[in-house]
Amino acid sequence: PCCTNVRNTGIGTGFYRNGYCSTGDQDLGRHTVCVQVSDTFLQYSKSVGNDLSTPMPEYMFPGLQEGDIWCLCAQRWAQAYNAGKAPKLYLSRTHEKTLTYVPLKILQLFAIDGEEAEKALQELNDQRDRLNKLL
Repeated sequence: PCCTNVRNTGIGTGFYRNGYCSTGDQDLGRHTVCVQVSDTFLQYSKSVGNDLSTPMPEYMFPGLQEGDIWCLCAQRWAQAYNAGKAPKLYLSRTHEKTLTYVPLKILQLFAIDGEEAEKALQELNDQRDRLNKLL
């Protein structure tokens, strides 16, 4: 999971608030990037009309503070990246659909868990190769 209990509020992250950056047809924002927010990012996000610091209990949203881990919309991450304000991310906890908006090479530059994610990717590619040989 990305984060199942933001600052001990009992609130999980993700569109479904289950702690995972999973997505589906109802998730129009594609909350797929597992990030660790920084004050710089939070200030930038607020300046472009997406205030992530203010709690909104009606949406089970605790408001974010520096260091919190949260599933961010892929397009918002790309927007912050283009502005030079993108937060670091956990690549192994980020949903594959993110690649629709951001190339893997760019995501890897911001990965807190780069080595872990690279190892997991290599294992998946090895499994794919074995499956393809069987087919």
